[in-house]
Amino acid sequence: MNHRFFYPLKLCGILILIIGFPLSSPAEAQPARQVDDTLSQTLNLKQAIQIALANNTQMKRALLSIRDADEQVRIAWSNVMPDIAASANYTRNLEVPVNFIPAVIFNPDADQDELVPVAFGTDNNWQGGFSVSQTIFSGQAFVGISSSEVYKAAQSESLRATSQGIVTQTRVTYHQVLIAKEQVKLIQAQIQRIRETLEDTRIRFEEGFVDDYAVLQLEVQLGNLKPQLTTAQFAIDTAKRELLDILGLPLHLPIDVEGNLSNLNIYSSSAESPENRSLKKIDKSVPIQLEKDSLIINQAFDLRGDLRVLDVQQQLQDRQLKAQQSQYLPSLSANYNLQWTASQPGTPQFFGTEDQRARSQTIMLNLQIPIFQGFSRDANIQRTKIQLKDLELQENQTRRTAQKEILSAQQSIEQAFETLEAQKKVLEQARRGYERAEARYQNGVGTQQELTDADLQLRQAENSYAQTVFSYLNAKAQYDQALGLVPFVGQQVNDIQNKIELN
Repeated sequence: MNHRFFYPLKLCGILILIIGFPLSSPAEAQPARQVDDTLSQTLNLKQAIQIALANNTQMKRALLSIRDADEQVRIAWSNVMPDIAASANYTRNLEVPVNFIPAVIFNPDADQDELVPVAFGTDNNWQGGFSVSQTIFSGQAFVGISSSEVYKAAQSESLRATSQGIVTQTRVTYHQVLIAKEQVKLIQAQIQRIRETLEDTRIRFEEGFVDDYAVLQLEVQLGNLKPQLTTAQFAIDTAKRELLDILGLPLHLPIDVEGNLSNLNIYSSSAESPENRSLKKIDKSVPIQLEKDSLIINQAFDLRGDLRVLDVQQQLQDRQLKAQQSQYLPSLSANYNLQWTASQPGTPQFFGTEDQRARSQTIMLNLQIPIFQGFSRDANIQRTKIQLKDLELQENQTRRTAQKEILSAQQSIEQAFETLEAQKKVLEQARRGYERAEARYQNGVGTQQELTDADLQLRQAENSYAQTVFSYLNAKAQYDQALGLVPFVGQQVNDIQNKIELN
């Protein structure tokens, strides 16, 4: 079923409705309202994560799996609850059935071959009653109850793992939008610098201080930058569509994101500009530990969603093994029946009179002992043991992968720390170099080539700084996921599960 959403123009309205949607039934979904494409909603990273956790399709499917697990728990309990049924039927004999019996039964002197017709039954026949069936012992049923509880726990852990992945995807894609915007800003800054230089050069050409070749060089540079700007602007649109897809929002929804990578100081504990406040808060929510400590890795093994899912799956397979082994055990059940019957001639009267009505009660114990059912039971047990061994291998491989991801993320963060300080100095030097080259050129002691080279060096320095900040933020997002300490996930998952239980 396709759900459509109500999108008001204010961002707070978007957040309230979208965050509330996953716990609403399809019938409660609001109809979509036309969005004004001329307006743009500006999201910070925290808001983007909250929307993704509430509205992403994978999150919704994980929530449905938990609700389905709740129903499976109820189904498992129904196998050990009493089964109560009531029945009633009425039969009207339009013609009373006739049977032929030997006449000697009524007249000993009658011929042995003589038969006489005898009508059996009455015009109206009533039957009704209650039956109760109760399982007293069934190994499969009782193991099924515990298995259903473990299955629900598995779905809860799957929700946690999905949440960790969604938050990390949101952060990485959000950073991708920022770096794409940074590329546009760098090209726009270079275009502005060349335009200013071109204007001064034209004036100097008119005054006879430079020839027309200097003007032509700048015009060619400006013409080469315009296609690059167009490509960079399309890259922003592509990154925004990726972000909207993760957030579960319409791909045509106009949005913008807060943040400025060129002004973000990864060493600082607080944001130097308001637009980077949310980025910095998310970044610092999980402390960085670059020591190669086994305690950190063991802690990650306890918190990572993928490992927790595998652990619960092993518990589920243990329950499955017990259920299959219980097939060798006997089962015991009890049945109780209470029945009324009535027969009457002539006009029907509900269950007749007291003289025409009789009651009966029965109770029965049913013991079934499985003796031989082929080789299927043993084969199923062996298959479950194989699956358990396979889960152990998966867990060992996942632990190695987790350790590798932690070490790789730590190395990427270390690399960013080591290179960013040097790049910051290079950026400052490149800016001073460009300012000096521009002053020399305007004073007639520098050449156009010197100015072009200085501009290129400044652009490369700005781009390198922004790319390093971008790489650091992505490495930090991967680091948090590798440790299992993803921002917002723990509290968000608990809140969602509490709402499900209340519903």
